[in-house]
Amino acid sequence: MSDITPQHHGVRVGFAGMGTMGAFMAANLVRAGFALTVWNRTPGRAADLLELGAHEAASPKELAQLSDIVVTCLTDTPQVNDVLFGEHGLAEGLVAGSLFIDCSTISPLSAQEIANRLSELGVTMLDAPVSGGSEGARLGTLSIMVGGDQVDVERARPVLDAMGSTVTHLGAVGSGQWAKAINQVILAGVYLGVAEGITLGLKAGLDVERVVGALVGGAAASWVLTNRSGNMINDEYPLGFKIALHRKDLGIGLALAEKVGAVLPITAIAATFEDGLASQGHGDDDISALARPIRRLSGL
Repeated sequence: MSDITPQHHGVRVGFAGMGTMGAFMAANLVRAGFALTVWNRTPGRAADLLELGAHEAASPKELAQLSDIVVTCLTDTPQVNDVLFGEHGLAEGLVAGSLFIDCSTISPLSAQEIANRLSELGVTMLDAPVSGGSEGARLGTLSIMVGGDQVDVERARPVLDAMGSTVTHLGAVGSGQWAKAINQVILAGVYLGVAEGITLGLKAGLDVERVVGALVGGAAASWVLTNRSGNMINDEYPLGFKIALHRKDLGIGLALAEKVGAVLPITAIAATFEDGLASQGHGDDDISALARPIRRLSGL
């Protein structure tokens, strides 16, 4: 694999994490012309990417050795730390001048700690969590919230632009994760609001799909109303973004709120509902399953 050479972008990119979001994001990097090397903890997840022209590394260390810029999209802080600093981790292969971009959703405090550890190796970091669901990852229309130095953002911009349509630099490392926490807090309220509206319409005996068609052109319009109201109407919740992952994100938001003295009552309610859903075996359902308890409490 040492003969991998950069394509027209002149930069080798590594990507670790072939989950629901990561596989689509990595595929868009290949399609954009980057020489891409991938790694995933679970074997066999990269088959489609290999067909597109990506190469597969045997370990995170090898991934880093074959890359100028490394992107990760992992579940949580422990996974990021393990892939970076565990045995045969990325840190063993990264060299001074490498750039690490973490698109996972973790605490901003953890992002800052990781950046400090990498800086001792001469490696710079961007925290770049994303929003837009699996649809946005597949279509390359994600919103990417970026924290880090401006020079690193500009270096990374072709990579970020290949994965998202909105790339916003928000400040120092950790800023992206603060924005993502705010995003998840807002989403909690939006999902609950749409679920309550759908439930009210169903209880009233209305043609709720027609109601949604009317509302999407007005002040109640939202991505959730457009893309997830159908799940709530049908009481079926195919995966877009797992309840369990959103609950993890709300935990970050609630912890940050406590740290700065903010009160988030709607977020706390959503977290309680999500805890209940997880305990009932619905943790892998789409986040729109927040409609389940509201429907059940309403006799639907």
